[in-house]
Amino acid sequence: MKGRAARAACAALLTAVQLAAQRRASSSVVPDSVQPASLWVRPLASLLVPGTGQLMAHQDRGAVYLAAEIYLLASFVQLDHEATQQATRFQALAFNVARAPYLPEKKDTVFEYYEQMERFPESGFYDGDPGPAFAPELDPGTYNGSVWLLARRTFWPDPNVQPDPMSQPYINALTFYWNHAIGPGYQWSWRDHSLEHEEYRAAIRRSDNAYRSAQNQIGLLLANHVLSAVDALISARLAAAAGRPAEMHSMVGWGRAQVSITLPF
Repeated sequence: MKGRAARAACAALLTAVQLAAQRRASSSVVPDSVQPASLWVRPLASLLVPGTGQLMAHQDRGAVYLAAEIYLLASFVQLDHEATQQATRFQALAFNVARAPYLPEKKDTVFEYYEQMERFPESGFYDGDPGPAFAPELDPGTYNGSVWLLARRTFWPDPNVQPDPMSQPYINALTFYWNHAIGPGYQWSWRDHSLEHEEYRAAIRRSDNAYRSAQNQIGLLLANHVLSAVDALISARLAAAAGRPAEMHSMVGWGRAQVSITLPF
């Protein structure tokens, strides 16, 4: 009798343990139709607005992601404004000082044009012949003169010896000049305006530097979005797998990077 009772008690204990285990498993496992959706809520929220996924899980580091987002956005807006302001400055100097003697009509054009205005003090004549014939600018110290020199070096057998004006090498060089030289309406001269020319160059440098820094801020903004989303995804998947809240902590410093995961017991 005692043996049978012992065996019955053991069987009942084993059955109870199995039932309890089944209850725990059924209460901790989320149906397949619900689990994937719940896992992606926090990562998607962090991808849209960094830190929101962490804050939804009551994780304080979400405030760090959010503060970084605000700081980077403010920096981008400030740098973009600085780049635009300096661009307006050098365009105004070009139009009101260097181009003024040529009675320009159009104020703005491509940036490569302004880069050449930075390099060359004068555009030079487009056509140096006052009569019906066409004569390119000969001074290589001007932009148009440098274009004509490049055309001669490219198409003439000897850039210092002019071929027949009706020959193919001369026509090719002249066509190159027509396509690349600065024509009427866009000519410039910084002659007698060296101080304005230096300010023009400084404004271009400030605009370029601010623009490049603003582009760097965009890269940091994207990295903040991705890092926050990955953080939220890892924490959500670990918590779902362990059945307990999980946290991922990341630290980046000079010459050191560390990632740690916390699971409460």
